[in-house]
Amino acid sequence: MNDSLDKVSWPVPTPRLNLRRLEADDAQATWEYRKLPEVQRWITSGAQSFEEYLGQFMHGKRYAHDVAVELNQANGESRLIGTVMLKVHDGWGQTEIADEARGVEAEIGWSFDPHYGGQGFASEAVRSVVGLCFGPLGLRRVVAECFAANEPSWRLMERIGMRRESYAMRSGLHRDGQWLDGMTYAVLADEWPIQE
Repeated sequence: MNDSLDKVSWPVPTPRLNLRRLEADDAQATWEYRKLPEVQRWITSGAQSFEEYLGQFMHGKRYAHDVAVELNQANGESRLIGTVMLKVHDGWGQTEIADEARGVEAEIGWSFDPHYGGQGFASEAVRSVVGLCFGPLGLRRVVAECFAANEPSWRLMERIGMRRESYAMRSGLHRDGQWLDGMTYAVLADEWPIQE
C-alpha cells in the first residue's frame, strides 16, 4: 500500500523543533507523557500499563500515522515532546466522480508532554504539519476534532487558523462514562496562509 507520508522529505525542521516519522522504538518515550492523567484524559486510547500501551501502539502499526515532535536542545540533542497524528483519507464524492476525491483530505490530532506546555511548541508543530498537508502532500482540506471540554486543544486549532465547523451535543462517549459535546475544526488549502 502506498504511504502518503513518504511524499515528505523527513526530517522537517522548524525554528525550534524537528519533525520526523514516529517509529516503533519511540513507544517508551511517548508513554512517559501519555500515561499522565492530564494527557490520558483526552487521548483516544487510554492504558493502565506500558504493556497495554505497547499493544495499542504496535497494533496495525498505528504509530505510522504519527509525526514525532522533537525539541532541539542546547546540547545539540533532541527530546521527543509530543506527536501529531496525520491520517490522509478520501473526501466524499458522488459515485461517478468518487475517484477524484481519493486521498485529498487529512485528519490531524496531537498529544504533548505537559512539561513543555505554554511555550508555543504545540502550535509550532501543528502549524508545520498543516503546512505539510498543503505543501508536499498536496491535500485540499485538513480536519481536527476534540471534546468541547478540551479547551487547550480547540484553542490551539483557532490559534493556528482553523475554523470551527460544528459543535455537536453529547456526540462522544468519554471513558469516564459521560457523553460529551464535540467540536470539529477545519481549514482548506486556499484558506491557509503562506508560512514564511
